[in-house]
Amino acid sequence: MRRPRRFVARPLRKGGLYSLRAKLTLANVVLLAVGVVTATAVSAMGMRMYLLDSVDRELMSTRDSIGAARIGMEQVDALSALVALSDHTSGESTAAGADSLVQGAVFTALDDGGEPLTMGGFPPTEEQRALAAAVGDPAALLADDEPYDIDVAGAPYRVTAAGMDDGTTVLLATSTASLHDVIAKALKLDFAVGGLLLATLACLTLFSVRRRMRPLEDMVETSSAIAEGDLTRRVPSSSEATLEVEQLRLALNTMLQQVETAHHTRERSAAQLRRFVGDASHELRTPLAAIRGYLQLHDKGMLTDPAERRRAWDRMHNEVDRMGRLVDELLTLARLDQRPELCLGNVDLTRLVRDAAADLRAQQPDRPVTVRADGALLVRADESGLRQLLGNLVSNVRTHTPADVPVRLGVERTADVVRLYVADEGPGLSREDACRIFDRFFRAGGGAGSGLGMAIVQGVVEAHEGEVSVSTAPGDGLKVTVTLPAAPRPSSRAVPGPTPPRPGRGAPRATAPAPSPPSPPPP
Repeated sequence: MRRPRRFVARPLRKGGLYSLRAKLTLANVVLLAVGVVTATAVSAMGMRMYLLDSVDRELMSTRDSIGAARIGMEQVDALSALVALSDHTSGESTAAGADSLVQGAVFTALDDGGEPLTMGGFPPTEEQRALAAAVGDPAALLADDEPYDIDVAGAPYRVTAAGMDDGTTVLLATSTASLHDVIAKALKLDFAVGGLLLATLACLTLFSVRRRMRPLEDMVETSSAIAEGDLTRRVPSSSEATLEVEQLRLALNTMLQQVETAHHTRERSAAQLRRFVGDASHELRTPLAAIRGYLQLHDKGMLTDPAERRRAWDRMHNEVDRMGRLVDELLTLARLDQRPELCLGNVDLTRLVRDAAADLRAQQPDRPVTVRADGALLVRADESGLRQLLGNLVSNVRTHTPADVPVRLGVERTADVVRLYVADEGPGLSREDACRIFDRFFRAGGGAGSGLGMAIVQGVVEAHEGEVSVSTAPGDGLKVTVTLPAAPRPSSRAVPGPTPPRPGRGAPRATAPAPSPPSPPPP
């Protein structure tokens, strides 16, 4: 039962995440996304480390400067007063300059209890108090060689501590909010560019995979068409196919060609087998009907005349002989179809040809017979099979041509093959009949015979790994040429005998037989 096409094409439908196209696209996008995220994370970490290192260098430089200056709070207060006076003269706010030595930096001195001290006559600001509260234990900062990350009033800072000459602890802090803003903007830019790249990659992958998958879609369409009965469909070639897909296409087309050939061979074999059975039944029914008719006449007492009884008896004997010959020929064909082993030996074809010519002269003395077979010509073959082959060819001439038509028999050797031919100058055959001459039960023009003789000829020739061909035309006679290998082959014992559906390997090649083997010459 044929499978509906929709079931064949369904697994590769264009939509859905289960298609190969979607899976390849998703895999590429995921891989690129992982790459973008990894690269962005590495670059952000590198940027942060570089910027923090710059901030840390500034803090540590200030810390080292304070330690090297060997100053105390008195000098700091004096310095703060000078700075305040300078700011006042320039019209700027002194409060903002009192707690910051650099832009974005916080500077505050702590007493022994960790509380901010008044510097230059200015009380500690809220930011300085928050810094002191966030640090907690300044002694740990003094002992550490690296600044810390702390959170001051919700803002990120890097902080370290320096000791002055009078034992006062000074906290040095720098805000890193701008640093984090730069990193955030860089991450946004990276993710925006990465998203654009992902979208571009997805589109390009879909387009590319669609082109590359076109040969596979053609294979699906071809398979669906073949499943629906169109065995002539093949997968077309594509300029976009990869090496593996092209190899798959060639292999699939080769398989489809073999499937189509096997299907046609099976159909032809079945048709010829049905025709063969029908023809064999018809050929056997005719003599049986004649014998049954004469027996019924005898049972009813209608054959009262001795001459009529004798004639009926002779007719029944003739029909029995005819049926026996037909059965023998069918058994011969069946034996050849079963590919038995040949009884090989050195056979002189010249002697077989002369014997066949002598039989024909004995049966039809008025027929001109010419023999061209000089010297001994040995071949490795089955002698009984070759004798049957020659007998059938000669019987075909004797049955289907007038008794005065000349006949030529000959054998010759060329290169590695031996050619044996039987030719007559009879009426010949039409092109259509010549194509069917090796068909079983075929009789040109409805002539006499069983129609199995030429099929046996073909079977014997193929059993010897040879070829048989015919050359004929209306009014030009018929020439049958048998070509046999002159040297034995290792596989010559395996008989590839004919099968009903397969034509012989010669020129006009349509399987069909000819008359039955010759009857023994009259005494």
